[in-house]
Amino acid sequence: MAGRTTLLALLAGAAALADASQGDREPVYRDCVLRCDEWNCSGAGLQHFRSHQPIYMSLAGWTCKDDCKYECMWVTVGLYLREGYKVPQFHGKVSLNAWFWSTVFHTRDTSLTEKMDYFCASTVILHSIYLCCVRTLGLQRPAVASAFGGFLLLLLAAHISYLSLVHFDYGYNMVANVAMGLVNLVWWLGWCLWNQPRLPHVWKCAVVMLLLQGLAFLELLDFPPIFWVLDAHAIWHISTIPIHFLFFSFLMDDSLYLLKDISVPLKMD
Repeated sequence: MAGRTTLLALLAGAAALADASQGDREPVYRDCVLRCDEWNCSGAGLQHFRSHQPIYMSLAGWTCKDDCKYECMWVTVGLYLREGYKVPQFHGKVSLNAWFWSTVFHTRDTSLTEKMDYFCASTVILHSIYLCCVRTLGLQRPAVASAFGGFLLLLLAAHISYLSLVHFDYGYNMVANVAMGLVNLVWWLGWCLWNQPRLPHVWKCAVVMLLLQGLAFLELLDFPPIFWVLDAHAIWHISTIPIHFLFFSFLMDDSLYLLKDISVPLKMD
């Protein structure tokens, strides 16, 4: 009884702290992982784990300690819920993602797959900014677009180098991606509004940018997963799927416009 009281006291104290990964810093969770590792991940316990492990989890590189972390996560969540506290985050996010590296990352959460997931997300945003530059400036000034593309590559390299070699800072990564997203939004949206009178199809691009920015607020939210499967991050990924069809439609309309409009001078450097 005294041990349980001590655990709950530690739990209550930790609940008052607002950490990005509060769950895996929780003493109850850490003690659970340590004991599970000692009991189940050596000798006969390890043999039992390996003999009963599904082959797909073995192929994904899921280890006994990974299994301990997963099971102890739910033990800690259960304690939080029973005592009336909010569900904490574990390892940055509790989520199921779409897209390739997000899928890989959440299939097998390692340092490498996490970095690839985050770095690819930054690359997508910067690529969208580059495409906006090509569309707004590059048709008349290809050299400007090329130089700007080189600048964006240097910016991406610096971003990745800092996170990889200096400090993998989740807060910085979030701020950097939000800033890049705002640049992308303002640039595309400004171009759409400026060209709306002569390019009726740009409304599709404007809607896409507004929806993407609006849905991005899901990335800033934090709530327990619905049915323990769909959290804010997963819902964001699902919500963005139909938006890409609208953006593809805009790209088709805009490409056809450029092909038909002989008045648009394309200068080759």
